[in-house]
Amino acid sequence: MGKRNKDREFWSSADKNRNAWWMYYDMLVNIGMNVFKWENVPDTIDVRYLELKLMTKGKVLFFKDDVLDKFLCLPTATGGPFDFYNIPKYRKAYANNGYQFEGNESNSVIIYNNYLRKPDIFNIQEYAKRLYDIQRTIDVNIRAQKTPVMILADENTRLSMINLYEKFDGNQPYVMVDKEMGARPFSTLNTEAPFVAPKLMDLKHEVWNEALTYFGISNVNTVKKERLISDEVARNMGGIEANKNVRLNARKQACELINNMFGLNMDVVYNTELGIVIDSTQAIESADPDKVDGGDDNE
Repeated sequence: MGKRNKDREFWSSADKNRNAWWMYYDMLVNIGMNVFKWENVPDTIDVRYLELKLMTKGKVLFFKDDVLDKFLCLPTATGGPFDFYNIPKYRKAYANNGYQFEGNESNSVIIYNNYLRKPDIFNIQEYAKRLYDIQRTIDVNIRAQKTPVMILADENTRLSMINLYEKFDGNQPYVMVDKEMGARPFSTLNTEAPFVAPKLMDLKHEVWNEALTYFGISNVNTVKKERLISDEVARNMGGIEANKNVRLNARKQACELINNMFGLNMDVVYNTELGIVIDSTQAIESADPDKVDGGDDNE
């Protein structure tokens, strides 16, 4: 019985950890896939799939299949020979339905996720891990306020104490009746767990805002209660703008090559609806004076 209870507690905790990680992972992936808006894209191109593969693979291949008479954009395997700038001349596009296309520098364009030609997925996983870890620590800390005692019992009363603790943790009133309880020793130990959840929430907000900055999404990357001075806002917006261009420029470069090769008019722009641009001048002028601080080679 004791081993089964331990196993149940372990898997329950593991499920909560896994679910928290997947929650933040899915949120970040969905945000990352909606950062850009593609314009004048052929109807046969699935922009959602394009962005998903750029995020997870780091590159896709844009080409026209003359047999099907349609433009496609699919994951690609690349290899040598390479040109002067280390861009592979051999490209093989593929799809899960078995479709394959072998292209080269004269009939296809590689769209890279960024200038390093790397995917975002590993960074997203790292941010999801940090966020889930902080959130689960918050959950444990809150539970410690609810059950701030540790029950010490002998082996005879162990199961009874577990049942009592589970009822208590589940917000159920519980009265245990046992004629022999007086003969079975048990005691309690106050864990005196400090309530640090608010500080951890601030930390989580900082990590979340850092993830938004990574995607180039406007945010105030601070938990300060006071109004920010214009220099603070400008510095933060500078980092956001830089991260925005990290992936945008690689896509725009690909659009230029695609348009020249196929006579199209494709473009990609940043989705400004994702974030509210902060007017740094307004931030300082509208603030209460009393609250203003003074101061690839991987191919």
